Amino acid sequence: MNSVITQTLLPAALAVVMAGLGLSLTAADFRRVARHPKVVTVSLLLQLVLLPAVCFGITYALGLSPVLATGMMLLAASPGGTVANVFSHLFHGDVALNVTLTAINSVIAVVTVPAVVEFALWHFQPDLGEDGMGLQFTKLIQVFAVVLIPVALGMLVRRSKPDFAERLDRPVRLVSTVVLALVVLVAVFSERVHLGGYFASVGLAALVFCLVSLAVGFWVPRALGVRHRQAVAAAFEIGAHNATLAMTLAMTTLGSVRLAIPAAVYAMIMIPVTAAFGWALTCREDDLATAAPSPAEGAN
Repeated sequence: MNSVITQTLLPAALAVVMAGLGLSLTAADFRRVARHPKVVTVSLLLQLVLLPAVCFGITYALGLSPVLATGMMLLAASPGGTVANVFSHLFHGDVALNVTLTAINSVIAVVTVPAVVEFALWHFQPDLGEDGMGLQFTKLIQVFAVVLIPVALGMLVRRSKPDFAERLDRPVRLVSTVVLALVVLVAVFSERVHLGGYFASVGLAALVFCLVSLAVGFWVPRALGVRHRQAVAAAFEIGAHNATLAMTLAMTTLGSVRLAIPAAVYAMIMIPVTAAFGWALTCREDDLATAAPSPAEGAN
């Protein structure tokens, strides 16, 4: 039964989620890069270069096992998920920028995810037994099929039948929520005997990685002169990794439930931590607004 879920249902469900992402994207989302080149460039460099390096350092600093370290690197390579858009909306970020970053990351992930995972498999040499395998060429094609093709099809539907795409938006978002819960439950149930040990082993790493991702995603753009709303959007896009994608690729493409454990633990940690971070940013924004002099006061 588990093999049916991991090899058939999960890839199909994830394809639906990625198609739903495509339904929300238009060519204008990609063209918007030209209007915000600084924040897009900074965000992509942070997500694609800095965060995998940070994650690599965390795995060494906390002494993670090769399997958990490889799972953490898979998580670090995964782009931001649609949950980033929700958090950005709730905490006054630039949601349009989130959509743009998600669109670009969905394309780039086809190359970056296999590259980072292949490096992690080569470096950490995790013992996956008969349950896991490396990323052969056929597996790279599967990553392409699961990530990019559904997004492209969704965008095509949005372009040719915008009304139909709008009607599908709400049910697809519901499916996305169900899929995340399903993937987490499958990973947790499959490794339920060892879950306490896994959480003890990788929980701190997932928490530190989540906090660093959020902090770097906000403060680095701010330090480079990016506006507050755009920095908030960047923080959520960089900090809220697509745990669903990471877990599904681990259990299907890589054939190992154990590689999905870090992403499963991260998914349970990320929601409350990201919500608390967003609340802190909102409080800070309110404090800055209160401290700023009114136009009349500035004229005196």
